[in-house]
Amino acid sequence: MRLPISPQVRRALVALTATAVTAGTAVGPAVASGHPAKPPKSATPGAPGGEAKKEPPAGMSQAGGAQLGKPGDQVGAGAPALPPGLSALSWVVADADTGQVLAAKNAHWPLPPASTLKMLFADTVLPGVPHDASRKVSDEDLKGMGDGSSAVGIVPGQTYKVPDLWRGVFLRSGNDAVHVLAAMNGGVDKTVTDMQKKAEGLGAKDTHVLSPDGYDAPGQVSSAYDLALFLRSGLKNKDFKEYCGTASADFPGGPNTKGKPFGISNTNRLLSGIEGVAKYPGLIGGKNGYTTNAGNTLAEAAQRDGHTLVVTVMNPQENTRDKVYTEMRQLLDWGFTAVGKATPVGTLDQALPSAPADGKGGSATGAAAGSSDSGLGALGWTGIGAAVVVAGGAGVLFLTRRKKAKSQTDTVS
Repeated sequence: MRLPISPQVRRALVALTATAVTAGTAVGPAVASGHPAKPPKSATPGAPGGEAKKEPPAGMSQAGGAQLGKPGDQVGAGAPALPPGLSALSWVVADADTGQVLAAKNAHWPLPPASTLKMLFADTVLPGVPHDASRKVSDEDLKGMGDGSSAVGIVPGQTYKVPDLWRGVFLRSGNDAVHVLAAMNGGVDKTVTDMQKKAEGLGAKDTHVLSPDGYDAPGQVSSAYDLALFLRSGLKNKDFKEYCGTASADFPGGPNTKGKPFGISNTNRLLSGIEGVAKYPGLIGGKNGYTTNAGNTLAEAAQRDGHTLVVTVMNPQENTRDKVYTEMRQLLDWGFTAVGKATPVGTLDQALPSAPADGKGGSATGAAAGSSDSGLGALGWTGIGAAVVVAGGAGVLFLTRRKKAKSQTDTVS
């Protein structure tokens, strides 16, 4: 026997479903197994035989400038033509030195970030965990890691130095290393709270943190704009810059290697050049990620002719090998051509005046005046929680089960 559902509850559930779709969270039968449905490998979303084309939310944040809240490609006057064939749902090209956003597409679309969220983790935890500290890892430290988590190979009972743990985070995207560092920071729950506060302090209003490592969780989202903020902030920390720019290193061995260190390569292929992807000249480094829910995500910083760019790419829709790296390379090349010529379409420095909505120069109101919109629609995070609770507990059970079942990042993207 089904309990009657009032019109108000029905409308709340409809709104919740719409919000989940907007945030990139899979809904419907595919969620029951914890794995969002995927199109055939030969299909491209939006094309015949593929998934329905994904559309950005109607109302996105205007943090950094009104033009950044508009859907679609945003390019200012004087800019060269954008590269052909860009398929990512969202991307941002910005000058890391001036904070100027040179071009963007759906900059504030809240999407699952996968392991690029580890940049925020590093921004948050690096300053608080002493560089010369070490920790003997316990089973409790690794408790709560998601099924199928990417790992660098940490062994309980073994002692690790903090620099080795950070190399495990940046090079192999090791969720095991994240959890050990989170334990050193006071635990996962505290670290998630700290990360949310850090995001808000950086002006990252599209970001909602539920896990420290980027492991998929319903409602965990960020945006191309926010990822640019995280990477730009990280570059100001010499340790962050060193770790994100390390192509290969030795990692302490365990029983499987008879205690001998073993080599690890950075899964960021533009940096390490592994698996047939050519290294990008002048690349400083960044972070890559992948989950079935997020698709491929990538943030990179590069330097050329005295200019430093920060570029972020989220979820290319063209289903071809290494497409995220191809599009990143195209946008970096475009950015170095456009810097100093293109009228900015916004700014990463939200306290500064940003470009007007038409991108043609002149004064405009900065993000501080109208950046409270998270891009999640009228419900917002409070509304999502209310809709689930009103549903009578089934929604809570649904989210809990899905969080446990969700497959994690294969960060070799």
